[in-house]
Amino acid sequence: MPEYTTSTDVLVVGGGMAGLAGALALRENGANVTLVERAPEFGEVGAGLQMAPNASRVLKRWGLLERALEIGVQPKHLVFRDAVTGEELTRQSLRGEFEERYGAPYVVIHRSDLHRVLLEGCEAAGVKLINDVMVDSVETVNGRGVVHTEAGVDYEADVVIGADGLKSTLRPLVASDEPVSSAYVAYRGTVPITSETPATDLEDVVVYLGPDCHLVQYPLRKGELLNTVAVFKSPSFERGEEQYGGVDELQAAYKDCIPAVQAALANLGTGIRWPMYDRDPIENWVAGRMVLMGDAAHPMLQYLAQGACQALEDAAVLQDVTVGTVFSAEGTNPAAWDEAIAAFNSARAARTARVQRSARVWGESWHVSGLARTLRNLLFKSRTDNDFQYNDWLYGQAGEGLPAQEAPRVASQLPA
Repeated sequence: MPEYTTSTDVLVVGGGMAGLAGALALRENGANVTLVERAPEFGEVGAGLQMAPNASRVLKRWGLLERALEIGVQPKHLVFRDAVTGEELTRQSLRGEFEERYGAPYVVIHRSDLHRVLLEGCEAAGVKLINDVMVDSVETVNGRGVVHTEAGVDYEADVVIGADGLKSTLRPLVASDEPVSSAYVAYRGTVPITSETPATDLEDVVVYLGPDCHLVQYPLRKGELLNTVAVFKSPSFERGEEQYGGVDELQAAYKDCIPAVQAALANLGTGIRWPMYDRDPIENWVAGRMVLMGDAAHPMLQYLAQGACQALEDAAVLQDVTVGTVFSAEGTNPAAWDEAIAAFNSARAARTARVQRSARVWGESWHVSGLARTLRNLLFKSRTDNDFQYNDWLYGQAGEGLPAQEAPRVASQLPA
């Protein structure tokens, strides 16, 4: 076996949300962790994201929640409206009983801010962070993962965590699939909140549902910025064009919406759009001493706002399954990694598959027209605030963040 340039307990491939969270989780357990990222600098593109309690509980575990709250916003409500009429369909209060039930707040935060919180957490914990590393392949040699890079430098580790996103280089080790096009694209934008910004809903997350389109707005950075996301069915994307040379599709998609929705389109950056993909769920994420996590394992559409949340859940479970097995008071047991990553895969695959499939169905319900829209609106309006039956399976965790009397019922709804 050749001499490898770098040897470590854990080698994480990918410096996005999932990679940083996984690196921090295992470093918290005492592992020597090296993270390699292909970009020359760490950073995150995009605009805002919604961090539900199932994710903010994880930040709370690591002592990072207060930092996120310092730069994020705790909205008061999640509100759904009909984009054609402006009629309110349903709302969920996000403080008080909601926060008490789930043991952590609902936070909206700029993607770059959450990424920075995780990056700083990794730096403070002692994760070794390396940029400009393009990974070609991973193999398992003599019970260890060996990462081959474009530059000819090889890394060796007891386990390799593949967290390299939707278009993962490492996923072909476990699946021969491709990303699935949704036919929908997103434009995003953040603009400063000024005295001329309509004051309505600046403390809420507001979602307008329209035929083949929707629009989301909420404040960011302690109310200094207004985040807007417009998602619509794109004829050009259906033809295979990821980018498009004009904004006529965008304007046409919202032509039947109320003036407030049409006016909000001016907040968008139209120089780039985000084509929306996911992948079909897969059961196996493990190849030898390599295991996937985050979008590399379970990319999902954003309708449940769970992409980053599920990556943080992944990291928490990875941390849990390695405590007392791989890492214990007696020291490190590298031989236990096979069992640990199998347990991680088993614990997470069914859960994330349910979120992936539910996100698809949820998105379809948002974009219906005709009779289906009428029925959807009636269903939404029949729901009362703080009716948690639709939230518990996603935000709840039996025994953590729920009243004791609720834990058995919620546990019965969670995937095995």
